[in-house]
Amino acid sequence: MNWDDLRVFLAVARCGSLSGAGQQLGLQHTTVSRRLRAMEAGLGVRVLERCRGGYGLTTAGESLKATAERVEKEILGSEDVLLGRDRLIQGPLRVTVVNHIAYALLMPMFAGFSQRYPEVELQIQASNAYISMPHREADVALRVIQMPEESLIGKKIITFASAIYGSREYLSRLRQSGEPPDWLGTECCNFHRNWTRSVCPDGNHHFTIDDTNLAHMAIKQGVGLSFLPCFIGDKDPDLERYEEQDPATYGLDLWMLFHEDLRHTMRVRVFREYMVGEIEKQRDLLEGRAHRNT
Repeated sequence: MNWDDLRVFLAVARCGSLSGAGQQLGLQHTTVSRRLRAMEAGLGVRVLERCRGGYGLTTAGESLKATAERVEKEILGSEDVLLGRDRLIQGPLRVTVVNHIAYALLMPMFAGFSQRYPEVELQIQASNAYISMPHREADVALRVIQMPEESLIGKKIITFASAIYGSREYLSRLRQSGEPPDWLGTECCNFHRNWTRSVCPDGNHHFTIDDTNLAHMAIKQGVGLSFLPCFIGDKDPDLERYEEQDPATYGLDLWMLFHEDLRHTMRVRVFREYMVGEIEKQRDLLEGRAHRNT
């Protein structure tokens, strides 16, 4: 038996579904299903069976669940002893985050956390470059992704809404002239590149940007239109939305991720709880519902 397999089995047994277990473990439901099938093949017995609304335990599964819970208790107890030194809210904490999210949204939260927990040495790595979490180049990652790597655990905190923005002056001229808009070429990420291609399929851009903060500044200068997260666009009084489309159409998931080895480290846990609480306070803005009516 393999503890990782038992952990997956326990998650399904407790949640009653593959998707619920996957969300709890930070795994895709297809991965959960594959691991369960492999475990059952190795045991030579079925431990779960389909039932209305999800999965239930077979007789063998009931027995295995009791065994797995005893193993879990022993392992977590051992980890508590070995990781006792990580129960203190102190020491280095390396956090990697995308540049524009750190700059436009999270820096006040980072400062607030540092003031509340002064013995934590907070190290912010603001970069669009890939940072390897499995190799422990960072302790915590705030990433805009669709699904985390299997070696990481964490949770989706929120879905950022985005919309198309232009400067107020530029949009006023555009409406008066009736001419087609100029679109900024966006190369900051695949999401914005694909969205821009969908509204400007000819790809005729006379101005191209590869950074969200620079795109924000270019829009303010009246260069043209582009996509921005609503937490940037809606807060800028010089900008307004070009179209009143549902901003959730252009949504990006923000995940907070960390390596499984750090799940009991107190400074990681308090950082997660603090950041989730602070982000929740700005949910309307981040989801595009705090749109100005002016």
